[in-house]
Amino acid sequence: MENKVILISIDGMRPDGVMQCGHPFVQQMMQMGSYTLTAQTVLPSVTLPCHMSMFHSVPPTRHGIGTNTYTPMVRPLNGLFEQIAAAGGVSAMYYGWEPLRDVARPGSLKFAGYLNAYAEDATDGRLTDLALDRIEKSSPDFVFLYMVETDEKGGHDNGWMSPAYLGYISTAIDNVKRVYEAFGDEYTVIVTADPGGHERSHGSDMPEDVTIPMFFLGKRFAAGEALEGVSILDLTPTIADILAVNPAPEWEGKSLAK
Repeated sequence: MENKVILISIDGMRPDGVMQCGHPFVQQMMQMGSYTLTAQTVLPSVTLPCHMSMFHSVPPTRHGIGTNTYTPMVRPLNGLFEQIAAAGGVSAMYYGWEPLRDVARPGSLKFAGYLNAYAEDATDGRLTDLALDRIEKSSPDFVFLYMVETDEKGGHDNGWMSPAYLGYISTAIDNVKRVYEAFGDEYTVIVTADPGGHERSHGSDMPEDVTIPMFFLGKRFAAGEALEGVSILDLTPTIADILAVNPAPEWEGKSLAK
């Protein structure tokens, strides 16, 4: 495909968390591309339902996943990975939480890598290394990189907005910077979260749980533009638009690309 996309999901990253983590690349992303600090995720604001909505552009009431346990859809629909595969594109996925394997239907991924973030340390950085190595070797059309240490070790273990949580966000942004500096000229880079969090949990309709940041770095996005009215459902239509892949008819989101 002529245009390529890298999507990076930093689990549990709140807008105030990314703004207070102290990493200078956050401000650079806001200056170089379009962004929002007020995007909305879905309810329940839990990791698997949010990512199923992210990749299928429908709410949990449509895809049927309401917890972190996957169940097959009663009324199946194609998500982003399936539409890319149908168009002859190549996708890769690198992730640190095993249940995310179900966001891609079997046969829709060419490359994948999994590290258990609950049993190993520094998986976010190592998964980034794996993604960078695969991009260098194979140039997939779409790459999904998922980092979970911000959520699990930052938020759940230490509390959202704790010094440890902010430190994990800063480390995740370090990895984003590495990806952008290596391949930002060749790929549109999109950075998002799934839910946010409060205290040591998430899943509610509290603003801290459902409001997420997004950053869009690429030629289809205006530098320094603050986007309004953005939903997590908009990510898959946006990526499909950039890749020139047909959207599935059931998708409910809109493309944010110019």
